Amino acid sequence: MKDQKKQWSRRQFINSGVAGIAGVMLLPKIVSSGKSPAIADLRLGFIGMGQQSMFLLNGFLQIPGVQVIAGCDVYGIKRKRFEKRVKAFYTKAGKDSKVETYEKFEDVLSRTDIDAVVIAVPDHSHARIAIAACKAGKDVYLEKPMTFTIKEGQELKKAVRQNNRILAIGSQQRSDPGFQHAVNLVQTGAIGKITKVNAYVGAPPKPYDLPEEPIPADLNWDLWLGSLPAPIHFNNQLDPPISIDPEQNEKLWGAWRWYKEMGGGFTTDWGAHMFDIAQWGLGMDRNGPVEASPIGDGTEYMSFKYANGVVMTSEPFDAKKTKGVKFWGENGWIEVSRGYFKASDAKFNPDKKEVSDGPYETKIPHQLNFVESVRSRKDPVVPVEIGHSSCTVCNLGNIACSLKRTVKWNPATESFIEDTDGAATKLLHYEYRKGWKLV
Repeated sequence: MKDQKKQWSRRQFINSGVAGIAGVMLLPKIVSSGKSPAIADLRLGFIGMGQQSMFLLNGFLQIPGVQVIAGCDVYGIKRKRFEKRVKAFYTKAGKDSKVETYEKFEDVLSRTDIDAVVIAVPDHSHARIAIAACKAGKDVYLEKPMTFTIKEGQELKKAVRQNNRILAIGSQQRSDPGFQHAVNLVQTGAIGKITKVNAYVGAPPKPYDLPEEPIPADLNWDLWLGSLPAPIHFNNQLDPPISIDPEQNEKLWGAWRWYKEMGGGFTTDWGAHMFDIAQWGLGMDRNGPVEASPIGDGTEYMSFKYANGVVMTSEPFDAKKTKGVKFWGENGWIEVSRGYFKASDAKFNPDKKEVSDGPYETKIPHQLNFVESVRSRKDPVVPVEIGHSSCTVCNLGNIACSLKRTVKWNPATESFIEDTDGAATKLLHYEYRKGWKLV
């Protein structure tokens, strides 16, 4: 108990109100759950400097024992914003700092003074950069969904374990007390045997239909495209513009995620969160469904069938079409989403403190978990295997919708069953553009 009282808990950290730059100086030292590393500080490099990266930067900067020293992006003005924010933070905190930025991620990985990297780039570059980071001896905080294809996930799993790296997926709902409470009720049998699950995430990707626009002078569009087969023309919604003086940040999320040539639609964008919670509750981490059925044939929502007979549908549980999860049990039901919890009986309700509030993307406990994992060399809340199994569910749904038929899946061998024409197996991956490779 003495040691426990000395530790600065995640809840104390998030409730301390350290949203501002100056607050970092008032925080006590965080004691990690395991052995401390040989380094005095965890030195971070950022790869990708868009909107999500800025949220992550705000969180990591506030964790004592973490030092941000480098970053990269293919868009020049976003490198300038990153450098400006990091320097402003350390100046206000009264700390010396030197931060360098690069156009190519390889320049960040080549630095021997960087211990770990935060990767927040478009999905199609996740696996390629994360694998390279593992081979370079860096630990990785990787945004969700883990990879663009199932094959990429399989290769990233190998790279993490073969290189003895810590890799955490940015599925921050796993560190949210409200979701933790819901999953605990399900797994302890409080609402009885689960009969079905609603996990609403939204629509699959659509064909790219934005008009072509001039490429900004300081954007390396070829590097942005990376392994994607050309040609894909530029539109500023794909990498939303910003300005430095006056400061004007992105007005929308990068639209690449909605188009099948570059992303997985809502299926992967929100599925990486809500399908992930459903899998966790059902005890299907590192496992998965045996069938995935598409939208169509009289059905409005994709569905997934598990070996025990439970069916998960991407169907709303309310008229608002809240993106969240509803677990149906023989003795009751639970609805959970960000900042929301409802149950068939008040006895299932969490303590009010366990329901998150405030801007969700700024939550820090999930990032703190990564820092603790790097120090202790123990897996984080969402390690590579769980990130992969959750991402696989998303990709299976999109594959079924693309083929317009139910696909049968063996989660143990990670292969399709009864795929007589090989069409489903072909969609496990895609052919990279000439000159680009995964491993």
